[in-house]
Amino acid sequence: MMFGNVIGLARRSMPHTPMQELDSILVGPEFGVLGDCKGQRWPQRGVTILAKEDWDAALAELTGVAGASDLPWTTRRANVFVEGVALPKAEGSMISIGAALLEVTEETNPCYRMEMSAPGLMAALGPDWRGGISCRVVSGGAIALGDRMSVIREAVKKKVFLPV
Repeated sequence: MMFGNVIGLARRSMPHTPMQELDSILVGPEFGVLGDCKGQRWPQRGVTILAKEDWDAALAELTGVAGASDLPWTTRRANVFVEGVALPKAEGSMISIGAALLEVTEETNPCYRMEMSAPGLMAALGPDWRGGISCRVVSGGAIALGDRMSVIREAVKKKVFLPV
């Protein structure tokens, strides 16, 4: 089993508004992250998770004459920021964070808002699921800063075979 720690939590009450950083959040199958505008509307993407290691790798690609980019992790607009664990890269993987159980439903694809934040960020987040994962809440509960995240089951990534 792989373990990591929660180092950031955030939500936004309305689309296109800044992320609000929090010390704890409540997640549930009916609403995703309580108070976040996305979860109730899209339960398959009720909680989004970003790994610090992936964020740092993306920012390293933005390094220029001024040095490494120092964009805050909330620029990615994820709900949970973790470190010390590789996020599973397959739908159906199961994660435990705090009191919650989550199922990975898809890669969180970077959108045009990333490019608006920093030119090149959308492309830097694109490879190898660097933009994070989207999850549905299987069983809800509280998640707080410092909580342990563990990958309970890593599903096998589906292979796509194209005709030759």
